[in-house]
Amino acid sequence: MASLGNDLRLREILRTDRRYAVEAYSLVSAALRRLQRRRGRRAHVSGRDLVRGVVELALERYGNLARLVLEKWGIYRSEDIGEVVFNLVKAGILSTSPEDSKEDFRGHPAFTVVFDKAPIEW
Repeated sequence: MASLGNDLRLREILRTDRRYAVEAYSLVSAALRRLQRRRGRRAHVSGRDLVRGVVELALERYGNLARLVLEKWGIYRSEDIGEVVFNLVKAGILSTSPEDSKEDFRGHPAFTVVFDKAPIEW
Protein backbone atom coordinates (compact mmCIF):
# COMPACT_ATOMS: atom_id res chain seq x y z
CA MET A 1 0.00 0.00 0.00
CA ALA A 2 2.96 2.31 -0.26
CA SER A 3 2.49 3.80 -3.75
CA LEU A 4 0.92 7.18 -4.44
CA GLY A 5 -1.84 5.52 -6.45
CA ASN A 6 -2.68 3.27 -3.54
CA ASP A 7 -2.63 6.24 -1.16
CA LEU A 8 -5.19 8.01 -3.32
CA ARG A 9 -7.33 4.87 -3.51
CA LEU A 10 -7.14 4.46 0.26
CA ARG A 11 -8.22 8.07 0.76
CA GLU A 12 -11.25 7.37 -1.42
CA ILE A 13 -12.11 4.30 0.68
CA LEU A 14 -11.85 6.37 3.86
CA ARG A 15 -14.05 9.06 2.34
CA THR A 16 -16.80 6.67 1.26
CA ASP A 17 -16.69 4.13 4.11
CA ARG A 18 -16.03 5.67 7.50
CA ARG A 19 -16.43 2.46 9.51
CA TYR A 20 -12.69 1.76 9.69
CA ALA A 21 -9.69 3.94 10.50
CA VAL A 22 -6.68 4.15 8.22
CA GLU A 23 -4.76 2.15 10.85
CA ALA A 24 -7.14 -0.79 10.33
CA TYR A 25 -6.20 -0.90 6.65
CA SER A 26 -2.52 -0.65 7.54
CA LEU A 27 -2.71 -3.50 10.04
CA VAL A 28 -4.57 -5.81 7.67
CA SER A 29 -2.11 -5.00 4.87
CA ALA A 30 0.86 -5.57 7.17
CA ALA A 31 -0.53 -8.91 8.32
CA LEU A 32 -1.06 -9.95 4.70
CA ARG A 33 2.49 -8.97 3.68
CA ARG A 34 3.87 -10.81 6.69
CA LEU A 35 2.00 -14.01 5.82
CA GLN A 36 3.20 -13.81 2.22
CA ARG A 37 6.79 -13.20 3.35
CA ARG A 38 6.61 -16.29 5.57
CA ARG A 39 5.54 -18.31 2.54
CA GLY A 40 8.40 -16.86 0.52
CA ARG A 41 6.18 -15.49 -2.25
CA ARG A 42 3.08 -13.46 -3.01
CA ALA A 43 0.74 -16.37 -2.51
CA HIS A 44 -2.97 -16.51 -1.93
CA VAL A 45 -3.90 -16.11 1.73
CA SER A 46 -7.20 -17.51 2.94
CA GLY A 47 -9.63 -15.48 5.00
CA ARG A 48 -9.03 -17.75 7.96
CA ASP A 49 -5.26 -17.35 7.73
CA LEU A 50 -5.54 -13.59 7.39
CA VAL A 51 -7.79 -13.32 10.46
CA ARG A 52 -5.26 -15.33 12.43
CA GLY A 53 -2.44 -13.19 11.04
CA VAL A 54 -4.18 -9.96 12.03
CA VAL A 55 -4.85 -11.26 15.53
CA GLU A 56 -1.25 -12.44 15.91
CA LEU A 57 0.19 -9.14 14.71
CA ALA A 58 -2.17 -7.10 16.88
CA LEU A 59 -1.20 -9.12 19.95
CA GLU A 60 2.49 -8.66 19.18
CA ARG A 61 2.15 -4.93 18.64
CA TYR A 62 -0.39 -4.01 21.31
CA GLY A 63 -0.34 -6.86 23.81
CA ASN A 64 -3.23 -6.83 26.27
CA LEU A 65 -4.63 -3.71 24.62
CA ALA A 66 -4.97 -5.34 21.18
CA ARG A 67 -8.76 -5.75 21.27
CA LEU A 68 -9.28 -2.18 22.47
CA VAL A 69 -6.95 -0.80 19.79
CA LEU A 70 -8.74 -2.72 17.03
CA GLU A 71 -12.13 -1.62 18.35
CA LYS A 72 -10.97 2.00 18.27
CA TRP A 73 -10.22 1.46 14.57
CA GLY A 74 -13.63 -0.15 13.93
CA ILE A 75 -12.58 -3.80 13.96
CA TYR A 76 -14.80 -5.68 16.41
CA ARG A 77 -14.94 -9.12 14.79
CA SER A 78 -13.42 -11.21 12.04
CA GLU A 79 -16.11 -10.06 9.60
CA ASP A 80 -14.71 -6.52 9.90
CA ILE A 81 -11.38 -7.79 8.60
CA GLY A 82 -13.25 -9.16 5.59
CA GLU A 83 -14.90 -5.78 5.04
CA VAL A 84 -11.49 -4.08 5.12
CA VAL A 85 -10.08 -6.64 2.66
CA PHE A 86 -12.96 -6.29 0.24
CA ASN A 87 -12.79 -2.49 0.42
CA LEU A 88 -9.14 -2.81 -0.62
CA VAL A 89 -10.14 -5.21 -3.40
CA LYS A 90 -12.89 -2.89 -4.65
CA ALA A 91 -10.36 -0.04 -4.75
CA GLY A 92 -7.90 -2.14 -6.77
CA ILE A 93 -5.27 -2.30 -4.04
CA LEU A 94 -5.66 -6.04 -3.41
CA SER A 95 -6.95 -8.86 -5.56
CA THR A 96 -8.88 -12.02 -4.83
CA SER A 97 -9.32 -15.38 -6.44
CA PRO A 98 -12.75 -16.30 -7.83
CA GLU A 99 -13.58 -18.50 -4.85
CA ASP A 100 -12.87 -15.76 -2.26
CA SER A 101 -15.81 -14.13 -0.49
CA LYS A 102 -16.67 -12.19 2.63
CA GLU A 103 -18.05 -15.45 4.01
CA ASP A 104 -14.44 -16.63 4.42
CA PHE A 105 -14.16 -14.18 7.32
CA ARG A 106 -17.23 -15.43 9.21
CA GLY A 107 -17.41 -17.99 11.98
CA HIS A 108 -14.05 -17.40 13.58
CA PRO A 109 -13.69 -17.17 17.37
CA ALA A 110 -15.07 -13.97 18.86
CA PHE A 111 -12.44 -11.32 19.49
CA THR A 112 -13.48 -11.14 23.13
CA VAL A 113 -12.37 -14.77 23.39
CA VAL A 114 -9.32 -14.48 21.14
CA PHE A 115 -7.85 -11.43 22.84
CA ASP A 116 -9.09 -11.87 26.39
CA LYS A 117 -8.76 -15.60 26.94
CA ALA A 118 -5.77 -16.66 24.82
CA PRO A 119 -4.58 -19.17 23.85
CA ILE A 120 -7.44 -20.16 21.59
CA GLU A 121 -7.82 -23.22 19.40
CA TRP A 122 -8.37 -22.33 15.74
